[in-house]
Amino acid sequence: MTITTGTPALPAVRPYESYVYAYPHKTAYRPLEDRPALRSLWAAEPKDALSLYLHIPFCEVRCGFCNLFTRIGAPEELTTRYLDALDRQALAVREALGDEEPVRFAAAAFGGGTPTFFTAGELERLCGIAEKRMGADLSAVPLSVETSPSTATADRLSVLADRGTTRISIGVQSFVDEEARAAVRPQRRADVEAALGRIRDARIPVLNIDLIYGIDGQTERSWLASLDAALAWRPEELYLYPLYVRPLTGLHRLGPAVTGPEAQALEDAAWDEQRLRLYAVGRDHLLAHGYEQVSMRMFRRTDAPREQEGPEDYACQTDGMIGLGCGARSYTSALHYSFDYAVDMREIRSIIDRFTATEDFSRAEVGRYVDADEARRRYLLQSLLQAAGLPVAEYRARFGTDPGADFPAELAGFAARGWLDASAPDGLLRLSPSGLAHSDALGPALFSPGVRAAMAAYERK
Repeated sequence: MTITTGTPALPAVRPYESYVYAYPHKTAYRPLEDRPALRSLWAAEPKDALSLYLHIPFCEVRCGFCNLFTRIGAPEELTTRYLDALDRQALAVREALGDEEPVRFAAAAFGGGTPTFFTAGELERLCGIAEKRMGADLSAVPLSVETSPSTATADRLSVLADRGTTRISIGVQSFVDEEARAAVRPQRRADVEAALGRIRDARIPVLNIDLIYGIDGQTERSWLASLDAALAWRPEELYLYPLYVRPLTGLHRLGPAVTGPEAQALEDAAWDEQRLRLYAVGRDHLLAHGYEQVSMRMFRRTDAPREQEGPEDYACQTDGMIGLGCGARSYTSALHYSFDYAVDMREIRSIIDRFTATEDFSRAEVGRYVDADEARRRYLLQSLLQAAGLPVAEYRARFGTDPGADFPAELAGFAARGWLDASAPDGLLRLSPSGLAHSDALGPALFSPGVRAAMAAYERK
């Protein structure tokens, strides 16, 4: 696909605007005045290939970079109350899906937070909710579960393996103890290595290791040391994340290292340069060691067993997502909905308490309606950010139009910056290596004016 541009001069952009893991972002959600019934929302939706996501909002610690919906610890039998609420919610959601047509789940995931914060017995109950209440056959579909070094114990992993887990993802971030401390992540490499050994002993088919670049004090040498430590375990997948310091996180509360707009601009530019450099080092190192690039963040071992993989890293963004838990999203073709969103620990605790006290889960409370324009933006965004690119024929079959006609200014801007692959075959819209490296600037450029306004008006809490 050819995109022409006549833009002679381009304003500077920062390469790390926002990590686009969902569109529209939760900060664009608002309370739904009509509180639509789930039964009506799902009545006309396809239900033959749904995704199921269960959110567990508990961690043993909260890392300095984390802005996820999670709290530290679970006092006074809170995990039991949370599982009770999940059970009530699952009953209500499954009833809303109805039995007029077959309901089938094609993929499942447990995320958080840290699902393995639960004990082995609680994980058994969690799997039971997915299977007995929702009807998901966990042994027959890809099941991905997130864990941490301190909670990846043999008894928990045994439960997950027995219940059909095909993918386990562990957040390591750095194998260098000093870097972990700089990211406000208390851990020791010895404990990380022990956890990885237990995961491999559990024989779960796909191991993913998360690593972070851009940590204060991190060098190319220390970054390569972390990458090599991870490669020693031959993970089927590796995710390389740029460090962000987001509002209300631990690192943000530590305050800026410099004062004044000019000094801050210089520091931001130096940090951007560091992250871009380390990204390129990591990408090239993994490509040289038998991995293929799936997206800016995701790398897959080329000889990994494809039939045992979990969903691609964008699969949870497709229509037909059922999310259970107070931090989970659900997607129909016309509405994305969830519960309230917060980052501040006190606010998160309050939302969890309200969730565990909820008896009626039959209505959507908070969300954002998705019109035809937003659907096109979302599809283009989630497809273009994959290294394989977007076959224009697939877009045309879905929407009856071409992306070049729907988003001429945005695509021309990407082409002018060299972010589109001019050598891609006809009919394929694909990012160049530079475009993939700038995914976190490219993605936000596709946000609609309405979503931008809603995100800007969101009051952080």
